Amino acid sequence: MADLKKTFEKAVADSKNLPEKPDNATLLKIYSLYKQATAGDVEGKRPGFTDMVGRAKWDAWNELKGKSADEAMQEYVDLIEGLKD
Repeated sequence: MADLKKTFEKAVADSKNLPEKPDNATLLKIYSLYKQATAGDVEGKRPGFTDMVGRAKWDAWNELKGKSADEAMQEYVDLIEGLKD
């Protein structure tokens, strides 16, 4: 577990220095996996129509409901590693 946390933290740092900016769908995936790994299931109400970005983020995070922190961390690490190549 401690190794996964360290690997996750390194991936978070690496995500800020990717060779090219990922597309919006990938950015949402990165965001939602990070939030699920660090905060657990999404809480609160879904943002309204006027907050399109907030709504998209909430929806992406909500799709991961029930996924464990460890699973989300591992998927995050795998995704960032794939984007580095």
